Amino acid sequence: MIRILVLLVLTLQLSHTAAQTDDERQIKAFYDLSLSEGKAYDWLNYLSNQIGGRLSGSVQAEQAVSYTKTQLDSLGLDKVWLQPVMVPKWVRGTPEFAYLESKPGYTSNVPICALGGSVATPPGGTKAQLIEVNSLEDLESLGREKIQGRIVFFNRPMDPKLLNTFQAYSGAVDQRSRGAAEAAKYGAVGVIVRSMNLRLDDYPHTGSTNYGDLPEKDRIPAAAISTNGAEFLSTTLKLDPNIQFFFKLNCKQLPDVQSYNVIGEIRGSTKPDEIMVVGGHLDSWDLGDGAHDDGAGCVQSMEVLRILKMSGYKPKRTIRVVLFMNEENGLRGGRKYASEADLNKEKHVFALESDAGGFTPRGFSFDSSESDFNTLSGWQSLLEPYQSAHFTRGGGGADIGPLKKPGMVLAGLRPDSQRYFAHHHAQNDTFEHVNKRELELGAAAMTSLIYLADKYELGTAQ
Repeated sequence: MIRILVLLVLTLQLSHTAAQTDDERQIKAFYDLSLSEGKAYDWLNYLSNQIGGRLSGSVQAEQAVSYTKTQLDSLGLDKVWLQPVMVPKWVRGTPEFAYLESKPGYTSNVPICALGGSVATPPGGTKAQLIEVNSLEDLESLGREKIQGRIVFFNRPMDPKLLNTFQAYSGAVDQRSRGAAEAAKYGAVGVIVRSMNLRLDDYPHTGSTNYGDLPEKDRIPAAAISTNGAEFLSTTLKLDPNIQFFFKLNCKQLPDVQSYNVIGEIRGSTKPDEIMVVGGHLDSWDLGDGAHDDGAGCVQSMEVLRILKMSGYKPKRTIRVVLFMNEENGLRGGRKYASEADLNKEKHVFALESDAGGFTPRGFSFDSSESDFNTLSGWQSLLEPYQSAHFTRGGGGADIGPLKKPGMVLAGLRPDSQRYFAHHHAQNDTFEHVNKRELELGAAAMTSLIYLADKYELGTAQ
């Protein structure tokens, strides 16, 4: 009996070793293909340098839809299609302008940009005294008497002590997203917000501001100021609280327009009704060319399907790439995809999103059950040779969030985040700041995770 048990254990160990070896070989093949025959960098070059910033509803966004669909068509996938979605059309207009005035005729220009969704200033601009605050709660403590007729200057930096820069971003971004709506309730005539950036530089960073249900007539203009500009503004205010600030925004909200999610798939060989998604968002802000946010995620996701095809791997499940439209100022692409999936009674089991830049991949975060996370943790050794084995619990991504159902696993690629917010939503989010090898390593890591989740049937269809 003991001999039989020993033989059984040895057989199981050999079987596990063989499977591990097969997985190691397959993953090595994925990395070899990505690093030696990759297409992601070329695709990103075209998106960034031939098309540029892809704000929802813009001509550039529609050019990106056409380009990426053409590229997916060329890969020999089983199906490629466009999914219509209505998106907001906000336009920045002519460049913004701002200055600080210590006394009549004595001015210093400062770099600003309108926040996405902001209303314009009056045609002649807005000029008023400033009041500096560090939080939304400061507004309530100051009250209408001290705020009315002034421009509120939100100056809470991202916390530099947090190694996870996305946590630092989350801890500061409410002043950008809700600052204008809250300040308007106290009679402010405008809002200036310190850019969400850990670095001191002269690039203002845009991003959405949300007025909620505030009537249009009560909405006030909102702009971001660069971190250097915020430091200068704060110092000057301490020396002279009576300085005046002038800014002029020329933005406008136009009626919604039709756009598209771009979708392609490899149909599963044995379980085609179980769907796994990999994707990023095709839209970007208009200041740079959206190379990191999120051109990188889109081309990496496209590359996953190309590598799977080239490697000869036949997935059990249907693997679908989705390039979502309108993540930046509405999330309508993600919501439309999820609603159509519900309407068509599609069974999604796994979704992976890349929306944290094209930097060196460190691992993945997962929104999953404890048992699924334990399974995932068993795969870390396969990615350790590629330095992408840091697995954590957490969110998957904004666009795949609406898909979440019990039993489903959501995942997010987690690159090194230390440089991301130096480019996020700013004029310097450009192709020259993306490293080809880092981008390709991310695509290979994503392909490897999709392969493992498919082979070992991670996640449960609802």
